Amino acid sequence: MKILVTGGAGYIGSHTVILLIEAGHEVVVFDNFCNASKESICRVEKLVNQNVNLVEGDIRNRDDLQKVFDAHSIDAVIHFAGLKAVGESVELPLKYYDNNVNGTVVLCEVMAKNGCKSIIFSSSATVYGDPHTTPILENFPLSATNPYGRSKLMVEEILRDLFVSDSEWKVVLLRYFNPVGAHHSGTIGEDPNGIPNNLMPFIAQTAVGKRAALSVFGNDYNTVDGTGVRDYIHVVDLAEGHLKALEKIESFTKVMTVNLGTGKGYSVLEMVKAFEKASNKKVPYEIAPRRAGDIATCFADPAYAKELLGWEAKKGIDEMCIDGWRWQENNPNGYGE
Repeated sequence: MKILVTGGAGYIGSHTVILLIEAGHEVVVFDNFCNASKESICRVEKLVNQNVNLVEGDIRNRDDLQKVFDAHSIDAVIHFAGLKAVGESVELPLKYYDNNVNGTVVLCEVMAKNGCKSIIFSSSATVYGDPHTTPILENFPLSATNPYGRSKLMVEEILRDLFVSDSEWKVVLLRYFNPVGAHHSGTIGEDPNGIPNNLMPFIAQTAVGKRAALSVFGNDYNTVDGTGVRDYIHVVDLAEGHLKALEKIESFTKVMTVNLGTGKGYSVLEMVKAFEKASNKKVPYEIAPRRAGDIATCFADPAYAKELLGWEAKKGIDEMCIDGWRWQENNPNGYGE
């Protein structure tokens, strides 16, 4: 199949591109590089030993997208492109609704115009809001505690409405928990702009000496040690979930919604200890106030992913930290070197 991967130069996108190519698919990467580097695709090319079709463009720009469909016969779209920082979304909600929601509407309109109606959407566990119980099942009530989460939830609803209007659409909504780690080669990984919003790169940058101390946002949650508990999933396992969804997408007769997580929760301080073990480095930390929109505990029930897609996470916390550290140690300044 020929797959358009929006946001394909980003963290999860680049790892997925590798697996798609290794599985024999043709890939076109589409990215505006607002939160990614062209260097990631250069390194992907070395890992897969072939050139990658790369188009620079913005999903909000119809002309940019139409050029892709004019040049390539696209069978399906894996849609990663989107802004993803919870804190920034609280400060700049319109930016998030424009990019994540409006961008997806434009993408779907161009897809429909060109007869491509298969889409795998990069959603998020944030659509569950502050869940009353854990582990989280796909049929739990939906809400959101911040504009980032609401933008993901809005896109899910848009894609459901699209299917109701035209049942030729094939839609898979993949709700991620917390991707961490890196490719085992240590050549591609997470390279956030500025101060990291996600825990693992913040820990890794502190361990490598790029930051003086990790900021732990809140230590008064009702958890094992007062710090937030999350379901961390290795990015390669997450990428594998997209491959499994793509293999099955044509057989689905309704919108499929699937959690991609491990089913285990680890606190911030538990992750710090695991990373210290993997890196043999001390990770100093300081307690900071809770962040707006954060919740205490969030982890998946991954049973449906196994039943529907034949997928389950294989890599544990030790491998997540070892691979994450290898990437950070080899690339202390990310792709900027």
